[in-house]
Amino acid sequence: MRRVTGAEQPIPAATLVIFRRAADGGPPELLMVERAQSMVFAGGAAVFPGGRVDPADYALGHRLAPELDRDESAARVAAIRETLEEAGLVVGLATNVSAEEARAARALLLSQGELAPVLDRFDWQLDLGALIPFARWLPLGMQHHRIFDTRFYLADLGTGAVEIAVDETENTHLFWTSAAGALELADRGEISIIFPTRRNLERLALFGDFAAACAQAACTPIQAITPHFVDEGAERWLAIPDNAGYPVTRERIADLRRG
Repeated sequence: MRRVTGAEQPIPAATLVIFRRAADGGPPELLMVERAQSMVFAGGAAVFPGGRVDPADYALGHRLAPELDRDESAARVAAIRETLEEAGLVVGLATNVSAEEARAARALLLSQGELAPVLDRFDWQLDLGALIPFARWLPLGMQHHRIFDTRFYLADLGTGAVEIAVDETENTHLFWTSAAGALELADRGEISIIFPTRRNLERLALFGDFAAACAQAACTPIQAITPHFVDEGAERWLAIPDNAGYPVTRERIADLRRG
């Protein structure tokens, strides 16, 4: 792994893969957001909800789960906060939340910029244990303007209709689809996905339900996945480790959608 200079220290980030059971009994559906073209990183790409970890996330995470590593608890808070901000979904609560409460909570979050005032206002208790660690990606040397150290989590909404609404700033479209369905959309050119998203969709397509995804995650040690280049003859590939739980571990450079 190459050395990272002070000017390009990785930015902590968190992403949430949200499951819901399909109404037709098919494979579970996942929530994806399509990023605005104007975004510096992955502009126009379909990704899972998420974003960078803010300083306030560390304080709240430590308050809620002092037994966890501070980076870990802060990332879980950030994943919940970003999901509410981007999609209007409240995740990680033991109690049900009405659509009206979710809209009010989102408005308060956007005005305050922190999740703690939202929890206090609605007397909500977060359960950070409801987020299941799934992966961690650290794409060093990929020539991005910024380097993100992103932790991926799984969460389950179960069944029922849920209201979602795009934030109309960073994102332009929200949609539910199975992992295999998202890959098909990308192959047809209807959505654009970057290398980490494609690899995670391929992995998620292995699972028939949320429990199966959690079972694989539980027996797959989390490691920081840093893609690396591999040359074979005249072709160059971008590859990841073979022991991280992913069924496809490389892609031709010529086929990549770059962030």
